[in-house]
Amino acid sequence: RRSAGAAPGDPVIARILARSARATAEGLPSTPPSPHWRPAERTLRLLTVATAAAAAALATGHAWLLALAAGPAVLLVLAAPGGSRPTTLATTATVAPRRCFEGERIIARIKVEHDGRIGPLDPTVVLGPGLVLEALTVRPTGVDLALRADSWGRWSLGTVDLDVHDAGALARRTVRTDLGTADVFPVPGAARLTPIPVRLPERLGEHTTGHDGSGVEVIGVRPYVHGERQRRIHWPSTTRRGSIQINQFAAERAADAVVLLDTLGDIHDPATGVSSLDESLRAAAGLTRAYLGRHDRIGLVAVGGRLRWLTAATGDRQFYRMVESVLEVRQDRAHRGPVLPRLPLPALPRHALVYAFTTLADQRILEVLGRIGDRGNPLVVVEIPVGEPSVEPGDEVGALALRLWRAEREAMRAALRARGVPVARHTAGEALDLALAPLLRRRIGGGVR
Repeated sequence: RRSAGAAPGDPVIARILARSARATAEGLPSTPPSPHWRPAERTLRLLTVATAAAAAALATGHAWLLALAAGPAVLLVLAAPGGSRPTTLATTATVAPRRCFEGERIIARIKVEHDGRIGPLDPTVVLGPGLVLEALTVRPTGVDLALRADSWGRWSLGTVDLDVHDAGALARRTVRTDLGTADVFPVPGAARLTPIPVRLPERLGEHTTGHDGSGVEVIGVRPYVHGERQRRIHWPSTTRRGSIQINQFAAERAADAVVLLDTLGDIHDPATGVSSLDESLRAAAGLTRAYLGRHDRIGLVAVGGRLRWLTAATGDRQFYRMVESVLEVRQDRAHRGPVLPRLPLPALPRHALVYAFTTLADQRILEVLGRIGDRGNPLVVVEIPVGEPSVEPGDEVGALALRLWRAEREAMRAALRARGVPVARHTAGEALDLALAPLLRRRIGGGVR
């Protein structure tokens, strides 16, 4: 039993890890391994020594050199497996969990099934993107892997080419095991604030409105009307005015919200290497949890590549449905085109508050936001900074291009503000509440028609 965690200095494990790192860098294999038995490294070494000794004896005429050739030949005969070599080899893989968050471990256990005697196992691990091999344990009957998911997405876990030696370690046969896929969810950003629009659906919720209702927040008192509950009497006002006064409560309603993700491109900050798509999805996931925690309905629209959308709903299950629906946006590069599809009507409920998470790096997103404003939905743009392009000192053309880049982005912000759309700038690593806090001063109205 050899373990990468228990024996970090083990040369065998170090060789396996180095070989696996090279294979991972080359990418997932496309051709299947040979299904036949072939000479192992031990056999090749013994044959090389025997052949070299025999050739030296013939060339020099020294008979004693044949003794050097006889030694490896005797070892080959003694280590021959005879009829114990297995004729059937198969592997079964057990992976858990198949759904996890970034930074969590995925354990893969591979078991070898055979009908004979086998020798040592020699695995080569080829990992999929977004995964890191943290620990590897080689057992007499299988291999255990501990993987860490560093990036969200629906990833292929990779493959394991397991070299199975016979009992004498003279021949080997490779069995490939596909580990399947895993859904890695992004870690939601820190968000608790839930701004609401002017109009709310007539559904019970936790957002206080300015209308009279049966909530818990007192907004005033009024004279008693026959049939009112006595428990709502406001005794200080009743005593002061000489007539029965009743507490007046604000109505509480639920909100409808829609998260719009701009997946037209994935831009990496030149200074920090932060991915705009990662920050967009993490911030959107945090906002989704905040609204679902207030028993609101929230939906999703992903613009870019294939149009992905999910109708607004509530409950904890909605969070996982929304994240699962965008796990494959990184694989949508082949479906990107110059014309964006129109948003379906069910994706945007009437008066639903739309949060657009965008880098404002593609002019086409303005067309999408304009369509939302034309429908009258209240809209908030959450800008995801991508960092400024780097310019070498003394590069006048690059400096001019940087000025034009800044001017274009400022023009996009000005166009949105001219339509009455607030633009909140989110900073990577900070809570989304800092960007949304100014929106709590007033309720958000619909777009300008």
